[in-house]
Amino acid sequence: MFGIARAAPLVRSSAAVRVPRGSALRRLHAATTAADLECIHERLTGADAGISVINFNRPKAKNALGREFMKQFNHTLNELRFDENVRCVIVKSSVAGVFCAGADLKERATMAPVEVAAFVYGLRTAFGNLESLPIPTIAALDGAALGGGLEVALSTDIRVAGPGAKLGLPETRLAIIPGAGGTQRLPRLIGIPRAKELIFTARVLKSEEAERIGLVNYSVEGSAYDKALEIARSILTKGPVAVKAAKLAIDRGSQVDIASGLAFEQTCYAQVIPTEDRLEGLKAFREKRDPVYKGK
Repeated sequence: MFGIARAAPLVRSSAAVRVPRGSALRRLHAATTAADLECIHERLTGADAGISVINFNRPKAKNALGREFMKQFNHTLNELRFDENVRCVIVKSSVAGVFCAGADLKERATMAPVEVAAFVYGLRTAFGNLESLPIPTIAALDGAALGGGLEVALSTDIRVAGPGAKLGLPETRLAIIPGAGGTQRLPRLIGIPRAKELIFTARVLKSEEAERIGLVNYSVEGSAYDKALEIARSILTKGPVAVKAAKLAIDRGSQVDIASGLAFEQTCYAQVIPTEDRLEGLKAFREKRDPVYKGK
């Protein structure tokens, strides 16, 4: 969590920050919270400690991806990457009815072509940073995830869609193409023919069809966030080092031939053998109790 003395705090945790009444710092904190926090980082506590939640919070623009939004999002990702206490990340929206409406087209209309290219490059880099986080990530899609919004979700490990979810890459309607990873991640997830159809036609899917073609892991009748939290809680009880190693083995191994993938799996497996957690898992199995893993 940022200390309140910093000039422009971009994230907050679930812990409260107390600042003296009437102070300049209090006024600065209030103004920053109200005006600038478009991407809010919340660390869950108690039994859920280890789960971090990234909340998209730009209601007036339906969480559209603007410059300030992306600045805060990138800062949060950098913080998470090096936080050894975080075991799982959920990406969700605090705005009813929408996960992310995609790029901020009003803002983009004011950009010169070179600025557009630079901004899209920044999106591509940010979503790559989300995808490469060493811990599991889950997208809770309670609402529309379109264009860049779906590209965010495609960069997570697991996706859950609620009843009001709408998913699609409609860029061809605007005579452009998905430019932040959509043309690459979608085919790898659902296959080339289906991905081509969805991108060529700009078709938008409801949650049930998205689940049927493998675009999301779950289509739920209730809250997507509740299901995402259930999955995250299940991950919490597993060995943190093993989960990280498994994610790395899957991500890297899926990009090479099977022989190379198996060799990389062996390398990842070697990393878990000397850990305290592995010994704790064996001991807990013998003693018929739940293991207590420390990530060591």
